[in-house]
Amino acid sequence: MSELTRIIGTRIRNYRLQAGLTQEGLADKAECHPTYIGQVERGEKNLTVESLFKIANALGIPMECLLEKLGRDASFSSSLPLEAYELIASKPLSEQEQLLVLLKEIDKYRSL
Repeated sequence: MSELTRIIGTRIRNYRLQAGLTQEGLADKAECHPTYIGQVERGEKNLTVESLFKIANALGIPMECLLEKLGRDASFSSSLPLEAYELIASKPLSEQEQLLVLLKEIDKYRSL
């Protein structure tokens, strides 16, 4: 599958883990089959808009959270800022806050 499909699948997995859900739990809430959720998370299946909507609702997030910062074409998905965004977004909120503090400190140090 495409890089775009993989990125969306990774985001779904990250939000699922942050919500404390198993693949089976997410599948139940989204009215999907657990195998389908696994395939989506691994980037093996393309999502329909309806499935994306159901999964986002089951995760308690707006659908756009799964689509943000993807750019206009697949080449954008390999950009360095997006890679950094994906790394930080994959962490729990407490770690995201720590990473932001660390980045700010590095930036402050570099500007001295």
